[in-house]
Amino acid sequence: MTGRIVEGFRDLEPAPSAVAIGFFDGVHRGHRAIIDRARQRAEERGLRSVVVTFDRHPMEVVAPGSQPRLLQTLGRRVRTLAEQGVDAVVVLPFDDDLRHLAPEGFVGWVLTGPLQAAAVVVGANFRFGHKAAGDVATLAGIGAREGFSAEGVTLLTDADGAVISSTAVRTALDEGDVAAAARMLGRPHAVDGPVVRGDRRGSSLGYPTANLQVDPRVAVPAPGVYATQFCHPDGRVLPAATSVGTNPTFGGHELRVEAFLLDTDEDLYGLDVALAFCERVRGQVTFDRVEDLIAQMDDDVVAVRRILGA
Repeated sequence: MTGRIVEGFRDLEPAPSAVAIGFFDGVHRGHRAIIDRARQRAEERGLRSVVVTFDRHPMEVVAPGSQPRLLQTLGRRVRTLAEQGVDAVVVLPFDDDLRHLAPEGFVGWVLTGPLQAAAVVVGANFRFGHKAAGDVATLAGIGAREGFSAEGVTLLTDADGAVISSTAVRTALDEGDVAAAARMLGRPHAVDGPVVRGDRRGSSLGYPTANLQVDPRVAVPAPGVYATQFCHPDGRVLPAATSVGTNPTFGGHELRVEAFLLDTDEDLYGLDVALAFCERVRGQVTFDRVEDLIAQMDDDVVAVRRILGA
């Protein structure tokens, strides 16, 4: 089931709801545990299940310039949330008005009205209201007066006991450990964007690439070569060897994401695509000779075929 996506509370019919609230960057396994609990409460009590999220990271408003790189664009995050089996996803603008609301005001604006919150589920570390004055206990206290239950879901941990968080996923990506990121996310980390024209150098090397224009606010893995899945808008998932880096062999400085699709040479310019990172093949290397680069690329493609079974 794919839930309805609503901007603000426009066109949202009033109905008693079980609500999960959070920014949910990446919609990782910990986030899905929160959403699953809200769905469970909805089923138990005959409520509508709703996810409430925000159009930008709160730190972008509270302390501009200090916000972390995002794991997903807004569009991808909202679509992923809508795929979690809920009835609706509500996207609220996080602006100065919302930022300055006291906890009681936040509850009054977000949880009453069309949502008619009867059950609210958040992460155990949830904070809300001006200067993050409210926590789960605050929410539960207000709920006792306003007629809704509130609970904080214990943060999910991995096999080593480390908390699964958006920050931990970013750290794994910074280290090029896309396999660890995938374990926390429950799926490979993906970036999306249009295919744009690059230097066309790949064609002369025998490896024409699709250059993705990735939103600069979105996290990409550390420079290197990766086994990836190229998600075509027509629904096909194609194996690809992808370079993330600056093309140091040719004196480049701009970070690029360039995918060489195995076994296809179709025109991809202008298409909006997604690229999922499955495994790292190697780090970024500067070669003294172009011939050495081509030989390495040959080896990279062999490695990608083995990893992806292509």
